[in-house]
Amino acid sequence: MTTIAIVSALHEELAAVLALMPDEQQQVVGGRTFWRGHLHGHDVVAVLSGIGKVAAATTAAVLIERFGVQRIVFTGVAGGLAPGVNVGDVVVARRFLQHDMDASPIFPRHEVPGYGRSRFNADADLSARLALASEQVLRDLPARLGAGVMQAFGLEAPRCHHGLLISGDRFVSSTAESLALREALPDALAVEMEGAAFAQVCHDFGVPLAVVRTISDRADDAAHVDFPRFLREVASRYSGAVIETLLREK
Repeated sequence: MTTIAIVSALHEELAAVLALMPDEQQQVVGGRTFWRGHLHGHDVVAVLSGIGKVAAATTAAVLIERFGVQRIVFTGVAGGLAPGVNVGDVVVARRFLQHDMDASPIFPRHEVPGYGRSRFNADADLSARLALASEQVLRDLPARLGAGVMQAFGLEAPRCHHGLLISGDRFVSSTAESLALREALPDALAVEMEGAAFAQVCHDFGVPLAVVRTISDRADDAAHVDFPRFLREVASRYSGAVIETLLREK
């Protein structure tokens, strides 16, 4: 039976996933707590990614080498970059790039030394299934969240976007930095801190990866608006619902 890793960026999101697992058991490896169990008939290993690219890469390698996972699904939050990628939307990654990778002039900016590339692909089939699950959750959103939460965060008609997700070891929360990233990488949809690291490790081991990110802010000067409440009342509910919908489909 295929073992699937469910990786969350933050505790609240992981808690939403663990609440769906009836028989999880803890195992600590490399200072990380992994939960092994089952969800809708699938063997599942759930874990926090750790924050930043190094922590994420370690987690990905342990999942593959120690736990033998054959697929990885990552849920988390991100800052929107592209026009029209708004708070409450979701981004399902098709490609990943490290926006702070710069070994120039030896290598072109953003290219990962030794790979001859700057972009790593998500798994097409798994990502398509994750997108379908995300779209279904968004259709049911008013019933899941309630009118009060929808109104509080201005969630009128959240959309699912597909494309480039960029990662770096800093939290982007200023308009100046957001604009600089958009100028350098005009096709980037959103920015976060772990996805590209997972993508590189999964590329190395040939393990399918799919990533969905809920947009919590626009990665600008207003990026600090009641993030804890958004995480608790919106993003964590997205994560649990998307994972359950994905794994319920055989």
